[in-house]
Amino acid sequence: MDKRLKQVIIGITVLGLLVSIYMTIYKLTNNDSMCLGLGGCSIVNASGYSEVYGIPVAAVGVLGYLSILAVFFLERNPGFFQTNGSMLQFALTLTGFLFTVWLIFVEVALLKAYCPFCITSQVAMTTIFILTVIRVIKQP
Repeated sequence: MDKRLKQVIIGITVLGLLVSIYMTIYKLTNNDSMCLGLGGCSIVNASGYSEVYGIPVAAVGVLGYLSILAVFFLERNPGFFQTNGSMLQFALTLTGFLFTVWLIFVEVALLKAYCPFCITSQVAMTTIFILTVIRVIKQP
């Protein structure tokens, strides 16, 4: 089961990574034709909440998803990551989930705009966090 759980987490993480890469390109190019839906992407991406100290939030997502994937691949080798990988992933996904909760609040309460790509990434991170919690609980 642990192998299947890892595969599912990796698959969802790759999906989140691809969405974050797409949104980073959109943010950096300001190409509104990349925005699907009712224009929520352009509102969200033009807001002051779309950057953290000048770094696009989507780029922070890319880094987060890459970090989660890196820990999976480093777990294969004996040593620190094999022993502590699942707890390190728990810490990474908890951080990502808390940031996601903030971003959902910003979209819903402050901006009142909904970006389908942002929502996809938010669902992905939330799912990854839940599956990581399950993985930690099932760990011997």
